[in-house]
Amino acid sequence: MIPKLRVWDKQDERMRTVSSINFAHEVISCKFAELKPFDLVDEFSIDDVILMQSTGLKDKNGIEIYEGDIVILQEGHSSYYIVEWHHGGMWVFRYMNDKKQYYALNTILDFLDYSSFECKVIGNIYENPELLEGAKNDS
Repeated sequence: MIPKLRVWDKQDERMRTVSSINFAHEVISCKFAELKPFDLVDEFSIDDVILMQSTGLKDKNGIEIYEGDIVILQEGHSSYYIVEWHHGGMWVFRYMNDKKQYYALNTILDFLDYSSFECKVIGNIYENPELLEGAKNDS
């Protein structure tokens, strides 16, 4: 499987999809996430972007879940979880009493398939930082 990647363009503050990476020259070729596959691409230094990998999983609406995404695991519930690479795999965490509590993402989603809970991407930590206030205040 070829990993799917996206980047946060620090300068323009926009999400872009990754077309290719040249590690030898430390260059990433990207396009805006909303552009079509054959639109022009820009090249960026690896230092000018934040690289995020797809989990390979999708939320209840078919939206691909990436590192840096903010998800809710139950409609109508205020617990926000942040997707993060942790201990060799994709995990979600939330703050409980100012401490990070980690949960394995694939285990949670397996559980969610058999319960009344639903996973939904509601934003990401770069485009929607205001959602993090809810995550940090969740107790």
